Amino acid sequence: MLDLKANPFFLDEKKEKWVYDTLAGMSAEEKIGQMFCPVGGDTGEEYLKDFLEEFQPGAIMYRPMPSAEIQKTHRFLQEHSKIPMLFGANLESGGNGICADGTYFARPMGAAATDDPIQAYRLGRISGREAMAVGCNWAFAPICDLDMNFRNPITNVRTFGSKQERVITFVKEQLRGLKEQGVAAAVKHFPGDGVDERDQHLVASVNSLSVEEYDKTYGAVWQEVVDAGTLSVMVGHILQPAYSKYINPELKDEEILPATLSREILQGLLRGKLGFNGMITTDATPMIGFNTPMKRSQAVPAALSAGCDMILFNKDIREDYQFVRDAIADGRLTMERVDEAVTRILAMKAAMNLPEKQEQKTLVPGEEALSVVACEEHRAWTRECADQSVTLVKDTQNLLPVSPEKYKRIRLYLLEDRLVGGFKDGDSAIGQFKEKLEREGFEVTLFDYSRPDFQEMFEGGVADIKGKFDLAVYVACLDTASNQSVRRIDWLHLMAADAPWFLNDVPAMFISIANPYHLVDVPMIRTLINAYTPTEEVVDQVIDKMMGRSEFKGISPVDPFCGIWGAEF
Repeated sequence: MLDLKANPFFLDEKKEKWVYDTLAGMSAEEKIGQMFCPVGGDTGEEYLKDFLEEFQPGAIMYRPMPSAEIQKTHRFLQEHSKIPMLFGANLESGGNGICADGTYFARPMGAAATDDPIQAYRLGRISGREAMAVGCNWAFAPICDLDMNFRNPITNVRTFGSKQERVITFVKEQLRGLKEQGVAAAVKHFPGDGVDERDQHLVASVNSLSVEEYDKTYGAVWQEVVDAGTLSVMVGHILQPAYSKYINPELKDEEILPATLSREILQGLLRGKLGFNGMITTDATPMIGFNTPMKRSQAVPAALSAGCDMILFNKDIREDYQFVRDAIADGRLTMERVDEAVTRILAMKAAMNLPEKQEQKTLVPGEEALSVVACEEHRAWTRECADQSVTLVKDTQNLLPVSPEKYKRIRLYLLEDRLVGGFKDGDSAIGQFKEKLEREGFEVTLFDYSRPDFQEMFEGGVADIKGKFDLAVYVACLDTASNQSVRRIDWLHLMAADAPWFLNDVPAMFISIANPYHLVDVPMIRTLINAYTPTEEVVDQVIDKMMGRSEFKGISPVDPFCGIWGAEF
């Protein structure tokens, strides 16, 4: 029998009784429903009522929407659900993970760049406080991956950096901030992302460390996470070949599976060696990394059989439920294993006091609670974190500080996802640079990427550009995004006409408000600032610091030079 009195549940007899009484009163269909967390869609009440009646899910995740709307939706669902529900959200960077009007505090790497753990605590506190204001009680955070490979397109600024000591410190502080607000964490992505250079949304990626290397790095992080009393862990579609074969020496290479499907990793490493007793959820199962090792009809029940307790998201929800029914019917998934999974899910809910809150009708607060969303305290903390995080990586040409007196005429290059509907000038943090620099007294000419032909770019030489501009400023916002193979600068495919070919004649500086690794593409740039988070607060601090009104205080949590010879010069 499971020990529900032990870490992380710590249930008393009353709560433990609720778990087992509830389990005993559930039908097979209700148990299947508890093991699924679909993505929420339509928020109409008739739709929600029909959805609950048909699927009876244990959890739901909604993408960010206006706080009043998501609060209303959460309230309706809790009021019409027999068993209190978990409402998840990617609370990685602030309350904006669930509230479209919430606080975008900082990317985790931005918090880490302050070198002050209180910023990780505030990240957790703000995220948790604003989430609870709308009834969201489950954070798909913190991220405790190690950003070991600068080419990885998905970890990047979502992590606290590359060193396990810093990651441990900051993850535990973010956990503390969430827990104080009553929000449970689903720490991710076990067994650990950031070694491979690929995105598990697109392929089952590989943590290729040896057992010894893993134990010293990721293993040390995850042991701290488990010991801290984390209620749930999110498992990635990530292979760990060394530990898979260490746990099961008879395993052939071609038999090694991603962690979400691997008994060796789930039972041998996570539950066994690390001693995790809480609830295990998969990462999103529509990802390619989950669907290619075997047929989906096999993979969904196989994840549960291997040790996952909850399936995150669906391709076709009716189809996925039927896959589980079929596996129960033919014995691939036993009811004993189903009961174990549902017991852990219910125990997590009991540990969060959800049954008591359901009785008291306090699972979702009243509209007055929305006053904390993007409140002044949270905004002030956001400004403070921005001030402390902006990092001067190098200024070997002694360009800084800049001023209109020195460099009146600026050519501004905005590097972003132009080909996939990226931000337009003025619509985002990156688009604010032109107006803000003009307010400082600079004459700013924006490099025009909208022109259908680029003849103008080739008409002038050195004398022409020197006659027009005193300084070139590159601002990049190539933020991490799922389903991307790379996050690199994509210069114009016409002789790289927007690249800094002129920097020995007209000085150039580079500002990244997202990816910290752009020196891999512009090692020749002699002045580079990393700022990690694309918000207006960060933009304001960058401008203050480049003009000398404020000191650079950030410390890079990763190697911004990417180990490339010459990038430091």
